[in-house]
Amino acid sequence: MRVTFRSSYTKLGELQKTSKGSPAYGRLVNRPLGRAFASAAFELRRTPNQVTVVSAAFTLTGIALIALVDPTVWSSIGVALLLVIGYALDAADGQLARLRGGGSASGEWLDHTVDAMKIGVLHLSVLVNWYRFGDHTELELLVPLGFQAVATVQFFSMILMDQLRRAHRGTTGMRMQGDGSSSWLYSFAVLPTDYGLLCLVFGLLFWVQGFLVVYTFLFVANLAFLCLALPKWYREASRF
Repeated sequence: MRVTFRSSYTKLGELQKTSKGSPAYGRLVNRPLGRAFASAAFELRRTPNQVTVVSAAFTLTGIALIALVDPTVWSSIGVALLLVIGYALDAADGQLARLRGGGSASGEWLDHTVDAMKIGVLHLSVLVNWYRFGDHTELELLVPLGFQAVATVQFFSMILMDQLRRAHRGTTGMRMQGDGSSSWLYSFAVLPTDYGLLCLVFGLLFWVQGFLVVYTFLFVANLAFLCLALPKWYREASRF
């Protein structure tokens, strides 16, 4: 019997990962969008790796536009759409893998490599844009550099923490601190750390002067989160 979009979408509702630690945008917007993309990809007989490649194409095109194009209303909206779709497809590849019965080590490697590529160049593209088209001070140009450093450390540490949790769960059979779900209050509290929110900020504000203020606020919020999270993750890992 042919699997329809509706049946795939319903099935994925039963296969969702834990929402533990997920910011509000991911829970309310990105994961449902990814669920729809995964259902469509399943009906079209696409593979998770193909979805990952398409996600990378959207995301890297959006990042390239940030670096190469003088911000306008329409270019900023275009950047936001490319990044939002790329992010949703990034959520779709894992859901599609679960729908197909499980993923692969190579698929997980490809997914994380694309994520690392995205995190590794996004804020550098902002720096290039400000240097080419903006009238920013040297101090202001340090903001995307700092944001780049914070984002890189945060991404690597989170990925490694997830791998350590899986390894410990496999040897003990116990539920980990990363299992379960987070409250909605927590999800909204950590919203400034959500990549999806940053995608929307590019679309709404990148072309106006106020972007510097909002972008700097997001940088400070992510730095504060990292300073709180690193000791917590260290203490958790020390108990494994």
